[in-house]
Amino acid sequence: MVFETQDSHAVRAAQAGNVDAFGELVQRHRTAVYRVALRMLGNPSDAEDAAQEAFVQAWRALPTFRGESSVATWLYRIVVNRCLNVLGAQEPADPVAETLEAPASGPNHIVEVRGELEALKLAVTRLTPEQRAPFVLRELEGLSYEEIGEVLEISLPAVKGRLHRARLEVLDAMRSWR
Repeated sequence: MVFETQDSHAVRAAQAGNVDAFGELVQRHRTAVYRVALRMLGNPSDAEDAAQEAFVQAWRALPTFRGESSVATWLYRIVVNRCLNVLGAQEPADPVAETLEAPASGPNHIVEVRGELEALKLAVTRLTPEQRAPFVLRELEGLSYEEIGEVLEISLPAVKGRLHRARLEVLDAMRSWR
């Protein structure tokens, strides 16, 4: 993959002390890192702090990065762990970014879609952090089960189990919207 090749070159240059190369990595991955933080924490300010702290931690840990996983997976692991630490200290407000646009088909439909989105946000908020992380990574970020296992450093059966429980919780919370 071209992206991974570019990342590999940037990592090697950054490990050799090239700050601009690390800046390239930040530029390339900042949107995804922030999006995961926002979906995990639900608060833009907290998400921005978590994303920045994740990149600071990545810079400090860069000498130990061995390339056993992709840079994206490594960064996801750092930001998810940062978010889990934040979640352990406080309860989040709004875990799902405003990613759905209501079609302009009329005010009743807009109200209905917004209500459903709010219900989904609340349902994700109520997931335990252990369920929320794989749910966000799979359902909102599109990572594979294997990638989620790498990010969270858990087994494939654990990923599947946590996702299953999270999906059941979300489905149950969204039952009135079916």
